[in-house]
Amino acid sequence: MNFAMVGRKLDRAVLGSVLLAAYAVAVFAANFGDQRTPLALMWLATPISVLIPVWIALQIARSDAFAPPTRRFWRHLAVVAALAGLGSVCNTVDAIGGPAPSQELSPLTVAVYGSAVLTLLWALWRLPMGTTSADERLRIGLDASTVLVAAAVFMWHFQTEPLLASNGYRIATLAVAGFTLVLELVAVFVIVKVALSGHAFVARGALRLFALGMFAGAFSGVAQRFILDQPHLSLPQVSVPLVLVCATVGARRQQRALVEPEAHRAASRRPFSVLPYLAVAAIDVLLLASIADGSSDLAVTAVAAVVLTGLVVWRQVTAFRENTALMQRLDFNATHDALTQLPNRALFNQRLTAVLGRGGAPRPVSVALVDLDDFKLVNDTLGHRAGDALLVAVSARLAASVRPGDLVARLGGDEFVVLLDAIDPAEAGPVAQRMVAALAEPVLADGHELLVRASIGIADGRTGDDPGELLRLADIAMYAAKHDGGSGYRRYEPGMAGAVAGSAALGAQLRQAIFGGELFLEYQPIVTLDDGRLRGVEALVRWNHPARGPVPPAEFIPVAERTGLVVPLGEWVLREACRQLAAWIAEFGPRAPGVVHVNVSARQLAVAAFTDTVATALSDFGVPPHRLTVEITESAAVSLGPAVARLEELRRLGVRVSLDDFGTDQSSLTLLRDLPVDELKLDRSFVQRDESGRRGIMPAAVLALARAVGLDIVAEGVELQSQADRLAAMGYRTAQGYHFARPMAPAGIDGLIIEGAPAPAAPLGA
Repeated sequence: MNFAMVGRKLDRAVLGSVLLAAYAVAVFAANFGDQRTPLALMWLATPISVLIPVWIALQIARSDAFAPPTRRFWRHLAVVAALAGLGSVCNTVDAIGGPAPSQELSPLTVAVYGSAVLTLLWALWRLPMGTTSADERLRIGLDASTVLVAAAVFMWHFQTEPLLASNGYRIATLAVAGFTLVLELVAVFVIVKVALSGHAFVARGALRLFALGMFAGAFSGVAQRFILDQPHLSLPQVSVPLVLVCATVGARRQQRALVEPEAHRAASRRPFSVLPYLAVAAIDVLLLASIADGSSDLAVTAVAAVVLTGLVVWRQVTAFRENTALMQRLDFNATHDALTQLPNRALFNQRLTAVLGRGGAPRPVSVALVDLDDFKLVNDTLGHRAGDALLVAVSARLAASVRPGDLVARLGGDEFVVLLDAIDPAEAGPVAQRMVAALAEPVLADGHELLVRASIGIADGRTGDDPGELLRLADIAMYAAKHDGGSGYRRYEPGMAGAVAGSAALGAQLRQAIFGGELFLEYQPIVTLDDGRLRGVEALVRWNHPARGPVPPAEFIPVAERTGLVVPLGEWVLREACRQLAAWIAEFGPRAPGVVHVNVSARQLAVAAFTDTVATALSDFGVPPHRLTVEITESAAVSLGPAVARLEELRRLGVRVSLDDFGTDQSSLTLLRDLPVDELKLDRSFVQRDESGRRGIMPAAVLALARAVGLDIVAEGVELQSQADRLAAMGYRTAQGYHFARPMAPAGIDGLIIEGAPAPAAPLGA
């Protein structure tokens, strides 16, 4: 929507409406006392002025930029303005259609004007008040009723009853009095709406202008009796254009609220209102004055005072009930987690302190600390809605896994804790195992089926122990469980803290290694089985620690996964492998390795910019995309979820995808059907078995499966000539393993090429 263009149109509309109202006021003033212009000119602005607000209201009602309740309200306003225009036409006919000017309103005119008022009342009634509970809506309704009753009594006492007393109870007088009373009550209703209900859908300024317009209309009905001696004048000649100016300017305020949302929101806060209490006080004063004066409508005032007293009592009872519910909710929120409704850290600490501080004979207590593995990956790939849904499901499963009387609490994030009171230490392990098993079942979170893994640390204690120390020991055991690979539990043992601290220190040192030049790559050749030609190489990261010397990958790769360092580590490996392949191509040309394989983790693929990282590395070193293959393990592929799209992006880039360690995890036809891969790497466990029967034919079965779905295949872990011969006899063409070559430095690959190894075959799939 072009807000500037809409604003300019509305500004012109406001100017036109103001000019029409100014014309009406000028003509009315010119004819005050004696008629100086034709009656038609005096009534000209009244029906014309309605066209502008009708047009503006319809524009807002048709705009998708506003919420449905806002559009509905302005659609009703368009009908109100149209009815007001029709009423002004009827009023004009009443005034100038007879042999002499008249101020009398025909039943038709009263009916049309009344329809406009009732339609406005309906529009305001349907306008949402932005309340949050039934009690709040009831409170606002009672407050509004209090004000309306008081206003009705005042209008009756000071306006309607004197008018009827002076003019008699004629039909015309009753119609005017009734219409005026309703109009004024509508104005009061608008004021109450502004003061008591929110302004979520109609701008505060617009509602105030409607109130002002209603007061102008009501005043015209009251003031008409002061010009009864000038039949050529009628206050609707000026009041209708002025009221419609209010509607036009209100529309402009509504449009500004759309382009200035912060100011609109600031205005939407509902303050405490004293209007109902002022109304009660005013009626009490009026009642005392009526008693002192012996007023004829004393009974009406007394009944109103009784009604108001009942409304106030009802309102206070509602407020007490609402306050009680609020205090209960505040107490609950102070001790429970808002998302899972489990006890929070404060309540858990309170309960643990109470259990450990009990007197009497000491009794055993265990604390189980539960931390979800790779929860951040769920938030990063699927969003926080899925993460929240997962936490809610996990909390329910944990609560269902423990014994009656045990306390499950959420400490924060993806960390939970269970207090196992009066439990033998030998029984705490089976409880933890039940929790692990309960979490192992797939969870449906926000439409995604997720596998949940959790690490649990158990610390055993007894009454009299320090609560903080018991939690600290459980935390150490939990990190030890993570160090074991996760999805299990560990019980705290003396000396465990040193191992956990060593793992944490290794993570800090690994960060320095990535950015400090301590890492290097070795490359293992991938060869053809028939003639030993070099088809490619697999890049394998190594760490030469300045103090410890070589650190095994099996030790630092899990640390990288747990700490998230696998992302910068993987980027370093990718760029270094591309740099080395580019150097080989530049030095050896067609004899250079045809393809380099780089291992990629699920965490790397979860990064939205991973494809751009790969494209940048290829571009920076001038490596053709088809000469890079990324390898992912089966376990990583199963947990990818939406990150599978990253593999599709890589393949569109020209990079090949290989499924590593095939056959060791959750291999299935569904995985091969849904996962965008180009190659399988048969796990070494199948290659190194020399068995007969079903196990012995598995490599041949996997080869047949790969051929059936159009995938290349590489056999890993070939260590003996007999294994190579058996694979070749089955039909395998490509393999790697210690039988051909161990991982070696780039210079070793240089030597293989220089020594006259056969020229490499074309890259797989090229």
